[in-house]
Amino acid sequence: MYAAITLLVFMCLTASTYADHHHPCHAPNMTGFMSLRSMKGDVKAYGAFTYDSMGKKLRFRSNESYPTNTSLGLDLLMFFDEGIFYEIDSKNQSCEKKTLQCTQHPLDIPNDATFMGTINVGSPSIEGEGIKTNVWTGSMPDMKGHYSMSVTMGCLPVCTMYFHESSAFIVSITEVDSEIKDPDLLVVPSCCLAQPLEETPEGTVNSFLNEFM
Repeated sequence: MYAAITLLVFMCLTASTYADHHHPCHAPNMTGFMSLRSMKGDVKAYGAFTYDSMGKKLRFRSNESYPTNTSLGLDLLMFFDEGIFYEIDSKNQSCEKKTLQCTQHPLDIPNDATFMGTINVGSPSIEGEGIKTNVWTGSMPDMKGHYSMSVTMGCLPVCTMYFHESSAFIVSITEVDSEIKDPDLLVVPSCCLAQPLEETPEGTVNSFLNEFM
C-alpha cells in the first residue's frame, strides 16, 4: 500500500508540461466515495460524499464499519458559500454548528491554483487501460502547507495530496457519478435547525481538511 501511494505521489509531482493559458476548471455535481489516508497508508477516513458544485455544498459520511480502527466516524455537512458547517450525530440526534475559516476542499480546484502539466496514468496506447489527468498545485497559507491535485479532462478529481508542516495525506475519489442522487443529504437535518453558532477558539482554523489533521 505504501509503495502504491509513493508511486502516485511521484507521478503527480513529476508532471512537466507547463502552460500559462490553463485556467482551473470546476467539478460538476458528484456522488461517490472518498478515502483519506496518511502517506504511510494509515486510513484517516473513508465514506460516501455528495457534492453540489453550484450551491457549494458537501456532505461527507465516513463509514464506521470500515475494517480498520483508525477510520474516523464523521458526518459533515458543509456550506462553503455561507461559511458554516455542521457536525452531525444522527444516532443521538445531536448537532454542532461551526464557522468555516477555510473553504478549501478536495473536490474543486482553487481559483488561484497553478497548472503543472498533464500526465497519463496507466497506458495511453491500450484502450481502456489509461487515464489522462491534469495536475494543479498551490499553497495553503491558513494551514501552512501546499497541495497537488489531479483531475480528469472532464474535471472529475482523482487524487489530491496535502502537505502540512506536521503531516501529509492523500485524498482519493472513487465510484463517481456526476449527479446528486439524494438531494435530502444536503438539507440541514431537523436536529440542527435550532443550533446556535459555536464560538471558534482563538487560533483555530475550521475547514474540511482540518477535520482529519
